[in-house]
Amino acid sequence: MNITLSVDEKIVIEARKVAVLMGKSLNQIIREDLERLTHKNSRNSALEELKGLTGQGDSRGWKFGRDELHERT
Repeated sequence: MNITLSVDEKIVIEARKVAVLMGKSLNQIIREDLERLTHKNSRNSALEELKGLTGQGDSRGWKFGRDELHERT
């Protein structure tokens, strides 16, 4: 899908310079940013899952004991 944006010419010129340094086109950078923006909700749910796994979430009272932490199989 094609879209039209209104952006100050100086910003576009500087953004194109940055894109060249990154080895990308300005179009590619904008497309990637839009993709990241739309995946924000999935990142938030992944972050919540990570918090739960790192002890920052609700462990429902379960805790590691010293022996369990150092148990070798």
